[in-house]
Amino acid sequence: MSGEKLYNVLGIVFEVTKKRYYFEIKENENYKIGEKIVVETSRGREIGVVYSNPMKLEERFLVLPLKPILKRATEEEISEYNNLKTESDKSYNTCKNKIKEHSLSMKLVQAEYTFDKSKLIFYFTAEGRIDFRDLVKDLASEFKVRIELRQIGVRDEARILGNIGICGKELCCRTFIRAFDSVSIKMARDQGLVINPAKISGVCGRLLCCINYEYYQYEEALKEFPSVNQTVSTEFGEGRVLSISPLNGFMYVDTATKGVVKLNLSEVKFNKKVSSKVTTKGPEDSTPKK
Repeated sequence: MSGEKLYNVLGIVFEVTKKRYYFEIKENENYKIGEKIVVETSRGREIGVVYSNPMKLEERFLVLPLKPILKRATEEEISEYNNLKTESDKSYNTCKNKIKEHSLSMKLVQAEYTFDKSKLIFYFTAEGRIDFRDLVKDLASEFKVRIELRQIGVRDEARILGNIGICGKELCCRTFIRAFDSVSIKMARDQGLVINPAKISGVCGRLLCCINYEYYQYEEALKEFPSVNQTVSTEFGEGRVLSISPLNGFMYVDTATKGVVKLNLSEVKFNKKVSSKVTTKGPEDSTPKK
C-alpha cells in the first residue's frame, strides 16, 4: 500500500465530446452503467452518462479537486437534454451555412448547448488560426445566446465523430481513453512495427494510440537485448543481429558459418555497454506526423 488517500469515484462520459472524467461520490452511493446523472462542472450543471462502476482510486490517478455528482437525472431533465441535442443539430446546420457565407477555412465538427442553455458551443478544426469575429456576431444574432467557437485537434475530432479503427473495432479514443498520451516513432520502432503511415496511423492521421499500450514491456525487454546490426558471439561464431523479438526472447543473427539462424537470448553473448535500443526491424519507409 502506498499510503495515499483513496477517493470514491465514478467514471462519467459526456455524450457530445466523448470526454471521460472521474467524479466523486459518497461511500454508500451506487449507480449503474448507462444511467444519466447530473454533475457539477466548470461550466455549471451538466448531464453525463455513467461508464464505470464505483471504485476507489489513489490521488496520483486523479486530477484534484474532484467535482461532485449531484443526483440522478429526472425524466424531465432527460427530456430537456434530448431537446437540446435536437436544437444543437439544427444549429450545426445553420453554422455550417454561415461558415460558407464567410468563406472561412474551417471544418465544423459538432455543436452543443450547455444544459442551462446559456451558451452554444461550436467545435471545429482548422489548419491555423481563424478570424471568426464576424461569424460569431452572425451566430449570436441568429440564436440570441452566448456563442463560443472552440478549435480542437484531429484526435478530438476523431473521438467526437467516431469510426472503426484498422483493427476492426470502434476507436479507443471514443470508447475508453480518458487522455491522449504521447506516442512517438521510437515506440513503433522498438516494437518492430513497419514504419509506414498507412500501417501505424489512425483515422485521425496521427500515430495509433495503441502503440503506447505495450511499450513499457518492450522497453524493459529491450534492455536485455543487443541492438539491431550489433555484432554478437554465438556457437556458430560471430554474427550480426538482423532483427529481434524481445517479448518472445529470440533474435535472428547472420553468422559467417551457418548464415541466418534463429537464436534465443541465452544463446548469444554481446557487450551491453555498446548495445543501444535502435529498432527491432530495418530502417523505416517514411515517417508520419506525430
